Amino acid sequence: MHTKHKKWMSLSLGPIVMLAALTGCGVGNSSNAGSQNGVNGTSPGEASTQVNGQTLAQVKKSGELKIGTEGTYAPFTYHNSQEQLTGFDVELAQQVAKQLGVKADFVETPWDGMFAGLNDKRFDMIANEVGITSDRQKSFLFSNPYIRSASVVIVRANDNKIHSFKDLQGVSVAQSLTSNYAAQAKANGAKITDVQGFNEAIQLVKSGRAEATINDKLSFLQMQKQNPNMGLKIAATANDSTPCGFMFRKDEGDLQTAVNAALHTLIQNGTYDKISDKYFGTNVLK
Repeated sequence: MHTKHKKWMSLSLGPIVMLAALTGCGVGNSSNAGSQNGVNGTSPGEASTQVNGQTLAQVKKSGELKIGTEGTYAPFTYHNSQEQLTGFDVELAQQVAKQLGVKADFVETPWDGMFAGLNDKRFDMIANEVGITSDRQKSFLFSNPYIRSASVVIVRANDNKIHSFKDLQGVSVAQSLTSNYAAQAKANGAKITDVQGFNEAIQLVKSGRAEATINDKLSFLQMQKQNPNMGLKIAATANDSTPCGFMFRKDEGDLQTAVNAALHTLIQNGTYDKISDKYFGTNVLK
């Protein structure tokens, strides 16, 4: 799917942190995910300063599930105004650990060292909205998906002309020229108005200087959750979506199976829906 990464910045529409216009679930090639590019930014020597990754039996014996996460990637993993680590992935991972009968112990790690940190056993799994791709599956195991994201067309709430991507033919669409969404807009015959990112695109649509913008569904849902009266809506959603999951070392099949069982329980008992609604106002797995 897309190969660009996410960046977050303050949004003038409200006191929240918003995505700057690229793609969902940290999708890309085997060295791209989350909000940063690269896997090998941390050398093996640097990543192995704390070697303590555990098997499922060791996790249960120690009473802790060590989880790699950025802590700088809202709304999935970030610090709130009280400097507490929180976010959709963080809360879901905490509930998974609870189902396993252990405590979640987060190891905050820069994205460029995340995969190396997992391989060097600094933690037992990664919770950072990592896209499940065939390239990554060659080297790592993934849980069942807990997020799916797709590109959407965002228009003003009173717009009655745009109902599909094809309706963007000849329409002024605000996009960052370096994003994959710009290519998607061009493919549908749109007239591109260049912007620096998601925030500027939203402002242009709100003001009427652009008729639409294409962006990530989850980023818009987060913004809409925080600003329900902003006067924008989703006019169309792409048919394709990218699944994201927790990531494990290739030899940790027992831990993967246990986490999948925990996720199943959380989905069945309504815990997943509560967390998803808190951050997005909807179920982001459907």
